[in-house]
Amino acid sequence: MTLDEMAKQLGVSKSTVSRALSGKGRIGAETRQKILSFAEQHNMLQETEQKKNTETRNLGVVFPADIYINGNPYFQECLLGICEAASLMEYNVMIITGTAVDISGIQRLVEEKKVDGIILTRSLVDDKAVKYLIDLHFPVAMTGLCDYNEVIQVDTDNELASENLTSVLIGKGFQKFALIVEDLSYRVNRKRYDGFCNALLKNGISREMQMVYTGNLKMELLDGIISDIVTHKVECIICGDDVICTRIMSRLQAEGYRIPRDIAIASLYDSQNLQCFTPAITAVNVMGRQVGDMAARQMICYLQKKKYESKVMMDYEILLRKSTK
Repeated sequence: MTLDEMAKQLGVSKSTVSRALSGKGRIGAETRQKILSFAEQHNMLQETEQKKNTETRNLGVVFPADIYINGNPYFQECLLGICEAASLMEYNVMIITGTAVDISGIQRLVEEKKVDGIILTRSLVDDKAVKYLIDLHFPVAMTGLCDYNEVIQVDTDNELASENLTSVLIGKGFQKFALIVEDLSYRVNRKRYDGFCNALLKNGISREMQMVYTGNLKMELLDGIISDIVTHKVECIICGDDVICTRIMSRLQAEGYRIPRDIAIASLYDSQNLQCFTPAITAVNVMGRQVGDMAARQMICYLQKKKYESKVMMDYEILLRKSTK
C-alpha cells in the first residue's frame, strides 16, 4: 500500500501520514496513533523501517568527462531540469563524470549504496555503464535511447529531426551538403547521421555526392575541412551540434566567407552559443531542460513504486533563420 492510498483511506494528507511514520514533524497525538495503528494492521511499519534503512533519497547523475573541455550547454540544461524535479520530489542529486571505458565513479556510488538510482546523460552504442547497472538490476534512467527495456529512456527523436531539417533545406534548393558530426559511437550522432541519409534517399539525392566528416574534430583540422568543403563547392554545411557549429562558423567568418551568400550553415542542436552570431543560425531546438526534468521524474516515480513511463519522446522544433536563406 502506498502513502497516497493510506492517506485516502484515513482521510488525511499524504504529508501527515509521512510525518507520523517517520516520527518527524508536528502532528497531533491522536492522529499519529490512528495512523500508526493502521500501518501496524497492514504490516507497513516493518516495511517503512526497512525502507528507511536502505533508502538514500539520492540520485546519481553521470556526465561525460569531455563536457568540461567542450562546455556543451545541453548537459547544463539537462542538469537544471534534473535538479528542479529532484528538489520538488524531495530528492538530492550527486554528480559524477564517466567515460566509455571508465565507470569507476558509477561503481563507487552503487557499491557504497550512496544513491537509489542512476541517470546517464549520454547513450553509447556499446555502453559499459548500462550493462553494469542492468546486470545488478540497479535502477537506471537515461537522457537518450538504448536497446534495454529495463532502462527508463527520455529523448528527442534526433533521427527524425535531422531528416526533417535536411529535407527542409533540400526544399529550399540546396543539393550539395557537408555533414559534420563527431564520434558515431554516441547514439545521438549516429541518429543524426542516419536522419541525414534518410532525407537524401527520400528526396532522390545521391549520398555519394555529399561530404561527411566524423570523428574527433580538433581545432587544427578545421581549416583543412573548410578548404575541402569550399573546393568541392558545398552549398550548405549541417553541423551535428552547437559546439561544432560555433567552431565552423567562427572559422568561416574569420576567413571572410559571407553567410549564406557564399555558403549556408545549420545546426542539429540549438543553444545560446549560437546566439552571438550574425546572421542567426538555422537549428533544431531540443529542450534539454525538459528532457532532464522528465528523466528525473520518471526515475523517482519508479523508485517510489508509482506509475511511470519507461520511454518518453520529447518535442522539438526546427528554427529557420537567415543562415540558410
